[in-house]
Amino acid sequence: MANVVEMWLVLSTLVTSLTYLSCNDLARGWGDKYNWVNLEEGLALSKSSQRPLMLVIHKSWCSACQRLGPLFAESEEIYEISKKMILVNVQDDEEPKEDQYVPDGGYIPRILFLDCNGNVRTDIYNEKGSKEYKYYYPEVDQNTVYSTSN
Repeated sequence: MANVVEMWLVLSTLVTSLTYLSCNDLARGWGDKYNWVNLEEGLALSKSSQRPLMLVIHKSWCSACQRLGPLFAESEEIYEISKKMILVNVQDDEEPKEDQYVPDGGYIPRILFLDCNGNVRTDIYNEKGSKEYKYYYPEVDQNTVYSTSN
């Protein structure tokens, strides 16, 4: 019986560790404290929980992405609001190919918000940003927090 309990504890610890590492692997410099999931899982979770989804689209080689990621990661305001959303972080070849994910172009980084049915909310964008790049947030400020709270 003791062997069974020990094995259960080892397996339980392993599964917990792998889950934690999996979430952090998806952070990619955008915040280990966030509960990141992949797009497929995010869409399913958003639908089942009726919570909106925040989709961060970026590239590993992009200097603007590399600047924004740590700012996003350190923002306590974004972190608090993120608890009410499903967070998805896609990088490089993981970027979804469907037209709805490029509402005003394929620039990066883009932060999109989706409703619980998986539709991009084109009414939520960086209102203080460029008209040509509505879903680009050059920094994390009150405007970003406002956008994420809608």
